[in-house]
Amino acid sequence: MIVSSHNLENTPSVEEIGNLAATIQASGADVVKIVTTALDITDCARLFQVLVHSQVPMIGIAMGEKGFMSRVLCAKFGGFLTFGSIEGAPGQPSITELLDLYNFRHIGVATKVHGVIGKPISHSKSPHLYNAAFKSVGFDGVYLPLLVDNVSDFLNTCSSPDFVGYSYTIPHKLDGLRCCDEVDPIAKAIGAISCMIKRPNDGKLIGYNVDYLGAIAAIEEQLKDSISGSRSPLYGKLFVVMGAGGAGKALAYGGKEKGARIVVANRTYAKAKELASKVGGKTIPLSELEKFHPEEGMILANATSVGMKPNIDDTPIPKVALKHYSLVFDAVYTPKLTRLLRESQEAGAAIVYGTEMFINQAFVQFERFTKLPAPKQLMRDVLARNT
Repeated sequence: MIVSSHNLENTPSVEEIGNLAATIQASGADVVKIVTTALDITDCARLFQVLVHSQVPMIGIAMGEKGFMSRVLCAKFGGFLTFGSIEGAPGQPSITELLDLYNFRHIGVATKVHGVIGKPISHSKSPHLYNAAFKSVGFDGVYLPLLVDNVSDFLNTCSSPDFVGYSYTIPHKLDGLRCCDEVDPIAKAIGAISCMIKRPNDGKLIGYNVDYLGAIAAIEEQLKDSISGSRSPLYGKLFVVMGAGGAGKALAYGGKEKGARIVVANRTYAKAKELASKVGGKTIPLSELEKFHPEEGMILANATSVGMKPNIDDTPIPKVALKHYSLVFDAVYTPKLTRLLRESQEAGAAIVYGTEMFINQAFVQFERFTKLPAPKQLMRDVLARNT
């Protein structure tokens, strides 16, 4: 007999959940079921604490998107069972996702927990990529979408030694850097991280930035016909970066390293100016980009979230301005062909998909997470099926 309690307002303290579990058990329950509402992702940690110490079979789940990880990780912390919907619902995985995407049957006490930290996060394709890759090489790990409001609170609350690695996306790349115990010199120069690893021997959090590797390599590949000698095809090009957040910093830094002349365009002019000063570049307000064309054949990179699902009809720059660019890159990869890229093609520019930046940095992160070579073709195939 399962006896259940549903809290539709919040997630009580560990002590209150424990007392409730004891009351339910005293009623004659064979299985205790406690369902709460997650107001923050850290609420899941309270349920995990109670699950681990429960002396009777127990189901512990937090509802809502911020409670999502409780539905998958209950298998790691001793939960009696979880629930999957037929087709999937907000905050609730489908049966197919539990079994095939998150490899639920293989999650156990020793499973290492990874995830992508962002807000919003439901659009992310990272779980498809990493979970399939983990499974293919026999690595005992799971990778989750983590809807985080406060990075510091999450890291301090979900501090189990088995929470070992994170990818960072909008808007938390700067907050992630501030939470690191050590930061790779490149990430420090960029001023943002895209990857965080918990060092096994001392639990220190180490931050890296591998975003620029993926983006710059993809842009160079597209420009390779114009290579002059051993220099990068970006050398001497006017490289316009839209956005001054984590991705914008990575692109500006990467472009500077290759000898490009950097121009930063951002909605907040002060942020653009700060970034431009670090890479020896110039600044213009985003609103003036439409009329900015000091020369032909420029390179344009969108490092904002404009055009990302669900706002796929948005674009950061009018189509009429795109004729001055020889190549346009968009860091947004959902959808793969954004309005910006489609209109750039129509204007005659070469385009580089955000998926190229995404897949190249994913290879690096996988190897940092697992210490194993990335199954590159499998990861490319998975991404192609899911974009």
